[in-house]
Amino acid sequence: MKKLLKGGKVYTGGAFVRADVLVEDGVVAGVGDLSVSQAETVDVSGKHLLPGLVDVHVHFREPGFSYKETIATGSSAAARGGYTTVCTMPNLNPAPDTAEHLGVQLEMIRQGAVVKVVPYGTITMRQNGGGELSDMAAMRDEVVGFSDDGRGVQEDAVMEAAMREAARLGKPIVAHCEVNSLLHGGYIHDGEYARLHGHRGICSESEWKQVERDIELVRRTGCRYHVCHVSTRESVELVRRAKAEGLPVSCETAPHYLVLTDMDLREEGRFKMNPPIRSAEDRAALVRGIQDGTIEVVATDHAPHSEAEKAKGLAGSAFGIVGLETAFPVLYTRLVLEDVLSLERLVELMSVGPGRLFGLGGTIAPGAPADIAVFDLGARYRIESADFLSKGHATPFEGWEVQGRNVMTLVDGREVYRDASLGGCGIVGA
Repeated sequence: MKKLLKGGKVYTGGAFVRADVLVEDGVVAGVGDLSVSQAETVDVSGKHLLPGLVDVHVHFREPGFSYKETIATGSSAAARGGYTTVCTMPNLNPAPDTAEHLGVQLEMIRQGAVVKVVPYGTITMRQNGGGELSDMAAMRDEVVGFSDDGRGVQEDAVMEAAMREAARLGKPIVAHCEVNSLLHGGYIHDGEYARLHGHRGICSESEWKQVERDIELVRRTGCRYHVCHVSTRESVELVRRAKAEGLPVSCETAPHYLVLTDMDLREEGRFKMNPPIRSAEDRAALVRGIQDGTIEVVATDHAPHSEAEKAKGLAGSAFGIVGLETAFPVLYTRLVLEDVLSLERLVELMSVGPGRLFGLGGTIAPGAPADIAVFDLGARYRIESADFLSKGHATPFEGWEVQGRNVMTLVDGREVYRDASLGGCGIVGA
C-alpha cells in the first residue's frame, strides 16, 4: 500500500523544504510536489517530517529485568518519542557475551520490538570488566558494537586487547568511562549542591581520566571509539583534541546534561543518574561541544527502574532516568526556541549524526528506508510521567512545559505510532 504524506516541511539534503513524501514497499519512493493515485493520503501540512530519530544508548532490561522495562514497552516509548532505531546496552541477564546469550535477547527483540532494536555485545564476559573478553567475533554480525556500559573497564591491558579485537572486526568500542578508585561512594556531582546538602560527590576526574586513557589506547590500536554520556568539560576538550589529531573518536551527551546543572537537583531519585548532572561550567562546555561539532550525538541513556527503586532519594535510589518520550521536546524547547541551536543542528544530533556514525540511517531521500517521524512543533503541553508508555516514570522533567510533539512514526514505511491529533490512538503496529 502506498502512503502519501502531503504538505509537510521535510528534512532532506540538510535542510527543511516544503514537499510531499511518498512511501511504498518500505522505502521512500519520492520527495517533492507529488500527485499519486491509489495512495493513502495523510495531511501533514504544518508539520515537520524528520528522519526517524536514532538513539544509540538505551536500556530495555530484557532479558533478566522485565519488571523495569521490556522490549515491547521500551520500543513503544521510542516510537512515541519519534525514534525509529535504538541500540540497547548489555547490562542484562544473561549478558550478551556469547552468541548463545545474545540469541536470547535477539529472539525477544523479534517478538516484541515496535521499532528497530540493535543490541550491543559486552566487552568482557559477564560484563564484569574482568580479564576475559567476550566472544566478540561470534557476535559481530548481530551487534552495533561492544560496550560494558554501567561499568568502566578498569585494566588498561584489558581495554587495549578489546580495542585490538574490535578494530580487527570493524566494530566500535562504546565506553562508559569511570575510574572506580575515584568514586569514594559518591552518587551526585562533587560540586556546590553536594557541599550545601551534605551529599557524597562523584568527581569529574573519575570520568575524564578514563577518557584520557582510552584515547591513548586508540592511538595504539586504531580502534573506532565512542564515549558514552559525556558530562564534564574536560572530557569534551579531550575529544575535541583527539578529533583535531584525526583519531577515530566520537562521543555523545544526553538531554539532562545540556539543560540542567547540579544546582537544579532536588532530593528525589528522579534526579539521580550516572554520570551525574554536573556544574554550570560543565553544561556550558557541553553546549559549546554540540555547537561546534565536537559532540556529534545526543542519546537519552533511557534507563528505567521500578517506582520502589527510585523512591529512596538521592542517596539510596538506583542510578538512571527515562528519556525517550521527553528528549526531543525538551531540547527543542530549551535549545532551539531559545536560539542556542538551529532545528537543523538538533536533527543532526538526534538522527543524522548517530545514523552516520553507526550505520543506522538518518535520511529522507528516494530509496532510503521509510523511517520517518512527523512532529507538530507548535504543540504545547506539560510533561506528565503518568502518561508514559515506558514502565519507567523517573524524569527530572516532570511538569515541564514544552513544545514539539511527535504525532506519527513510520518504520520501514509501517505506521507504528499515531497521535490522537492525527486521528490515531497511540501504538498502532508491531
